[in-house]
Amino acid sequence: MTVTLADVAARAQVSPATVSRVLNGNYPVAASTRERVLRAVDELDYVLNGPASALAAATSDLVGILVNDIADPFFGIMAGAIQGEIGGPGGRAGGERLAVVCNTGGSPERELTYLTLLQRQRAAAVVLTGGAVEDAPHAAAVAAKLRKLAEAGTRVVLCGRPPAPDTRAIALTFDNRGGARALTDHLIGLGHRRLGYIAGPVERTTTRHRLEGHRAALAAAGIEEDPRWTVYGRYDRRSGHEATLELLRRDPSLTAIVAANDSVALGACAALRESGLRIPEDVSVAGFDDLPFSIDCVPSLTTVRLPLAEAGARAGRVAMGREEPPLGGVASIRGELMVRGSSGVPRGAQ
Repeated sequence: MTVTLADVAARAQVSPATVSRVLNGNYPVAASTRERVLRAVDELDYVLNGPASALAAATSDLVGILVNDIADPFFGIMAGAIQGEIGGPGGRAGGERLAVVCNTGGSPERELTYLTLLQRQRAAAVVLTGGAVEDAPHAAAVAAKLRKLAEAGTRVVLCGRPPAPDTRAIALTFDNRGGARALTDHLIGLGHRRLGYIAGPVERTTTRHRLEGHRAALAAAGIEEDPRWTVYGRYDRRSGHEATLELLRRDPSLTAIVAANDSVALGACAALRESGLRIPEDVSVAGFDDLPFSIDCVPSLTTVRLPLAEAGARAGRVAMGREEPPLGGVASIRGELMVRGSSGVPRGAQ
């Protein structure tokens, strides 16, 4: 028997209009209500067996690209590279595909909603970019969505995101731990022993992995980390500025600051200059990602280069079936340490 919108509404104990709002994403809905609706959709298998099945042939050229923040160059570069590979040899209708960039704004609820909508539209492929949210119920819900997408014939690729076991998703993951360790090893090798660290959002896998790499370098060098030396924030310039002022307040003797990414590092540099400190003579600064502006900073930014465009292009080709997936379905992509003018020997050691 065909499952209807009314069936989903009855299961979720909401009105059919509320179900429609959740699935279409065109009206604010409370998080608890959204969760009930999406759970009912999954339990009843609505999107697989409902009206969307009639549209399968018409919408199979759709490709969804999920990003946390399209204004962030990290995601913009990958999304652009993925979209550049959409279509090409072997595709239908001359190889053309419709790529839709879904901006979640970092919201776990929006991520699930977009996956539901893409499943409903029978997307040919879905590419999820960037770190995952470390929340067990959300991770389970995402895994269930990815499995259903794959079972319906959608190719699922994770780009710059940890593997999702038992989902059939292909993962092209960045070696964030290794890159962060190399970065901190570089600063330690210059003689730094008091290093502040500006981490990203505490719930993100990227945040944890980069911080783990930083701490591994400290431990290997026999440096006992002071709890005052780590501040969590967002992946943006303002967060870097605020966190640096907080680190200087906590410990003015810091000689280096390692930032969660290059945008955060920009804010750190601004805060140091406003505090009358020179870079790198008084405090060295390091970022992560090697975004396009990093080499044009004054001084140019020491960072870890992630091949964002290359990874995105590869994800696009795999999603389109134009490149074989990596062996075992998972590939780890290493970063490259880029030593530039923002890092130097600590003050007093020149």
